[in-house]
Amino acid sequence: MATLVLTSVAGALTAGSTGFGALPVNAGAAVAGRLVDSMLFGGGRDGQHVEGPRLNSLHLTGSSEGSPIARAYGTVRLGGTIFWGTDFEEVTTTETTGGGKGIGGAPSSTSTTYTYFANFAVGICEGPIAYVNRVWADGKELDLTDVVVRFHLGGEHQAPDSLITAVEGADGAPAYRGTSYAVFERLPLETFGNRIPQLSFEVMRTVPGALADTVRGVTLIPGATEWGYEPGIVEQSYGDSEGRVTSTAVENRHLPVEKSDLMVALDHLAFTLPNVETVLLVVAWFGDDLRAGSCTVRPKVENREKRTAPEDWSAAGLTRDTAELVTTLDGTIVAYGGSPSDASVVRCIRELKDHGYRVVLYPFMMMDVPADNTLPDPYSDHASGNGQSAYPWRGRITVSPAPGRAGTVDKTAAAESQVAAFLGTAAPGDFAADGDGVAYSGPAEWRYRRFVLHMAALARAAGGVDAFTVGSEMIGLTTSRSATSTFPFVDGLVDLAADVKGMLGTGTLVSYAADWSEYHSYRPADGTGDIYFHLDPLWASDAVDFIGIDNYLPLADWREGEDHLDYDPAGGAATTYDLAYLKGNVEGGENFDWYYASPADRAAQLRTPITDGVHNEPWVWRQKDMRGWWSNDHHPRWDGVRRSATAWAPKSKPIWPRTATCGRGTRARTRRSRSTRRRGATRRTGAVGTGCPPAPAASTSRTSSRTSPRPTAARAPSTTPTACATAS
Repeated sequence: MATLVLTSVAGALTAGSTGFGALPVNAGAAVAGRLVDSMLFGGGRDGQHVEGPRLNSLHLTGSSEGSPIARAYGTVRLGGTIFWGTDFEEVTTTETTGGGKGIGGAPSSTSTTYTYFANFAVGICEGPIAYVNRVWADGKELDLTDVVVRFHLGGEHQAPDSLITAVEGADGAPAYRGTSYAVFERLPLETFGNRIPQLSFEVMRTVPGALADTVRGVTLIPGATEWGYEPGIVEQSYGDSEGRVTSTAVENRHLPVEKSDLMVALDHLAFTLPNVETVLLVVAWFGDDLRAGSCTVRPKVENREKRTAPEDWSAAGLTRDTAELVTTLDGTIVAYGGSPSDASVVRCIRELKDHGYRVVLYPFMMMDVPADNTLPDPYSDHASGNGQSAYPWRGRITVSPAPGRAGTVDKTAAAESQVAAFLGTAAPGDFAADGDGVAYSGPAEWRYRRFVLHMAALARAAGGVDAFTVGSEMIGLTTSRSATSTFPFVDGLVDLAADVKGMLGTGTLVSYAADWSEYHSYRPADGTGDIYFHLDPLWASDAVDFIGIDNYLPLADWREGEDHLDYDPAGGAATTYDLAYLKGNVEGGENFDWYYASPADRAAQLRTPITDGVHNEPWVWRQKDMRGWWSNDHHPRWDGVRRSATAWAPKSKPIWPRTATCGRGTRARTRRSRSTRRRGATRRTGAVGTGCPPAPAASTSRTSSRTSPRPTAARAPSTTPTACATAS
């Protein structure tokens, strides 16, 4: 203020002066003003001293004694109780600024700030728990990479915490065995108003001796994830048209920890399912047409703008700039994640093996057919329909026009040609290791053989896998014929299995994962009553080691209330949870003892017994009778004649249920997987014969993973596919 007053006076005295004459007077006034300011307000030569807010007490004030200890089941969010802590740590920081030279120089200014840190332990719940997944502070998720925190899971053999031991001494530090708790070390309190925040924890606790202890295998999904299978951290960046980075983020870390999603998932797997031995790894490429002859299969990406470090996305020789994009649902939201980078698949396989798991590689074909497509529909007469079902199940890929439609090419040479086009001509010698990827030198085509053999080459580059699947649930192709009893795609699978076996060696189990409606036999919906054991050339092949089945068969038919056939409190079940009732439906009940001939019969529970009045082989009509199918010779029937047995040798190979499903909802029990009927879908009708159930209708959609029973039969691989982790 003095500076302003004196310079104003100087301005009045020199009002008539111009040029350099006025400068000395004004400058002198400014210097004098600063000296007065410094003396009046700045503490003179010692300068200013500013001190920040300071706590009156450094003692921990919040703790509880006698509070109940929570007991967790499954995944639950719980608050905590502080039961130990030290005094707050105060850190003093002093800074000095200013102090210019000469008369009138800027005065020095000193500021002192106080920051506080807390050491404390928070009891969470009764242990042991599997893990702590997330932590919230004052209702906001806490980034665990920014703090030092240790979680003790509450086992009966856990050791005391290192910080508590350092403070209390080895003899005075309890281990708090049987209690899960968290210890925060030097938690910065400034963000929380210099106080300990309200904390809550998301914990997972399995029930000892329950289902979790019986699980021997899991499925790793989602399959369509560009970097979700990468063990290391991948950074993503987006740029503008001039190449400048506009934003960055971590691509494959979605929990506030210093690990990738894959590594967190594997930690959780080890904690929650300790007896798992096998992991089935799903890796997706994309098909684009339900017409076999027109369908290509290739890896795709989500967008072109994203760039990643330490390496860019690459698969099958494609880069983010050259790969096709997955379609979008509304012009902005992608319908799928992109295909996994080749290098991430190789490193994921190695990581799984390093964790001690057996690895099953499962090439998975997703159909990227958008809702607004104008592709000819093979399920219309003469394939004249405009537009195919949106994002359909791969099991609907077929010859065009499809069997049962006017103008169909089924049972003609054209069907064989279309299947051959779908398979392509890639050969094992076209693939070679290229670092953590695969180099390809074969025909310039994106067809099914290239997809599967590329996956086999990735497995080989990773050092091998324990099992490999050459396909799954491709019922529309396996049932397409070039002649009455000739199935060209099955022949193609036989050749493909042999090629994969040659690439990976005899130590790798190879097979195909058939749909539950496909593994057994093919009964055309044409009223003939014919039965073809169409997959037997594959099941009997020397290159195939087991019978893979994706099992969605119905387990129970329990209804609301007591007025239904399965309710029998006197001699049977009085509840849907009756274990004997459920076990009895594994090899009994629907699709074994009886079937519903129509939806009306199902609604009224009018059950038709399954019999075989001609040859007394009821198992040929029982889709659920895996034991009967597995234990007998297979005699096809067509034109009313029971033919010679196929190449299948009874009990020669184990059955390996790859996936199973349980319908969601009240009283849901394992049953068919269903969805809204797609445009052009056909209904299956019953085969002609005494007590013959309808040929099973293949479902039109699948979820990515299911719980499953243990494998049956001798030397079955030890796995029980179910969802273990979603790495996105």
